[in-house]
Amino acid sequence: MVYVGCCGYCVSRSKYYTTFRTVELQETFYELVPEDRLRKLRGESPEGFVFNMKAYQGITHDLDSPTWRRSRSRPDESLRGRIGHLRPTGENLELWEEVVRRARILGARVVVVQTPPSFGFSEENFRNAMEFFSATVESGFVVGWEPRGTWAENPHKVGEIVGSCRNLVHVVDPFRSRPALVKEVSYFRLHGIGGREVNYGYRYTDEDLLTLCGVVRDAVRESREVYVLFNNVSMAWDSQRFSSLCEV
Repeated sequence: MVYVGCCGYCVSRSKYYTTFRTVELQETFYELVPEDRLRKLRGESPEGFVFNMKAYQGITHDLDSPTWRRSRSRPDESLRGRIGHLRPTGENLELWEEVVRRARILGARVVVVQTPPSFGFSEENFRNAMEFFSATVESGFVVGWEPRGTWAENPHKVGEIVGSCRNLVHVVDPFRSRPALVKEVSYFRLHGIGGREVNYGYRYTDEDLLTLCGVVRDAVRESREVYVLFNNVSMAWDSQRFSSLCEV
């Protein structure tokens, strides 16, 4: 089964639901979204619609990350060095439980944990990621890890972590890399072609989308579910074109 959608509601929600079968919520990254808001979204969506969501940045990003500028609230400064960067601390695992509760209310299929370039590969970060993700095994949903930075140069280490955790999958942009390990769920996030890791202003050509179609068809042979989430300025247009060009 292939699910195509966007990272966020790029059009009105009523129109989105008639066009796509899945979405990846972005607001859950910037805030611990009120539970009533998630119940409302779940309740208004059509039957069979699949929610995914991005995990709260307090788990993955240090307090000096520029991403906090878009947040209405910020953890207390006393938590510096105790949360973020997948630290397996009590405080960070408590934040994860907040994410778990919201994911269950939403009925999320995949929760995307995106780590920043500042959390690149190191032996300490490898140990922290291994310990942190080991604590997610009983979450009841798939955890998708999208590592950035120097993890790209150490795919075997990514594969070691992903392989050790039953419900953990490696999230990639297929125009930049392939999963270090393929599992029952494949999850692709499209950030545009060009640039170091992202190029949000890029508009995919028909040739690009046909290339992506080949990647997705290969993934279908190995995975039970394949998610294709566009995350660029023209995501609404590009994702619909992809669905029209690629019958999978």
